[in-house]
Amino acid sequence: MSYKVKLPIFEGPFDLLVYLIENAEMSIYDIQVSEITSQYLSYIGEMQKANISVSSEFMVLAAELIQIKSRMMLPQPVAENEFGEVEDPRSALAARLAEYKKCKAGAEMLQEREERMSGVFEKPQEDISCYLENPDELLKLSVEEFAENFRQFLYRRQKIEETRRRYEFVKRERETMESRMRHICRVFRSVGDLEKGGIDFREFIPNQEDRYDVVVSFVSLLQLMRDKFLDADQDRLYGDIMVKAGSRDLSEAEEEIRNDE
Repeated sequence: MSYKVKLPIFEGPFDLLVYLIENAEMSIYDIQVSEITSQYLSYIGEMQKANISVSSEFMVLAAELIQIKSRMMLPQPVAENEFGEVEDPRSALAARLAEYKKCKAGAEMLQEREERMSGVFEKPQEDISCYLENPDELLKLSVEEFAENFRQFLYRRQKIEETRRRYEFVKRERETMESRMRHICRVFRSVGDLEKGGIDFREFIPNQEDRYDVVVSFVSLLQLMRDKFLDADQDRLYGDIMVKAGSRDLSEAEEEIRNDE
């Protein structure tokens, strides 16, 4: 199977042939076959000297040029065609070259357009019918009414600016897991001895309606359970969580919490 040889200037045999014809300033319909064939064969010889594998396409076109050159050297036939003209051996090659140049020009045009359009970004069309179909709304106010409304607008804006200068929004600081662990330890020490069956987990949540307080309390309890300061039981799914004393003394918990901060 042949493959296409691509050089810095030429790509395929017809590209080389067109270059030789244009460089010699010849018309494709009036090719000096002897001169072009010599140049074409010379170029193929240079390719072979450079150890470039010449594809069968180049060799087939070289054979066609040699055949046309041989026919041009023979005496022209006496018989004429139906139009009263002697057939030119170069006509078939000229037609192929013309078609090749047309296709190459089209390919170059499409490539240039692709490169130009690759840098164009289009914005999708938006539906603006809601603005076109609705009539313009006009304010039916007198000059005095318009002035009064504008004064009220300025007054409200001035009051808002004064309020912003005098007051500041204070956001409540979120409690950390370490401080919540200390809170759980204090609550458990205060009522732990009285509740032998355990303390309901809800007792360790300062604000049960605040999801953050619930989560930070639960995570803090898990940390104390992992360190074996506390333990917990839940007899059924979604049941109450009862917190009990662990295997380690709870008095050591605050010192470890302080070291972890």
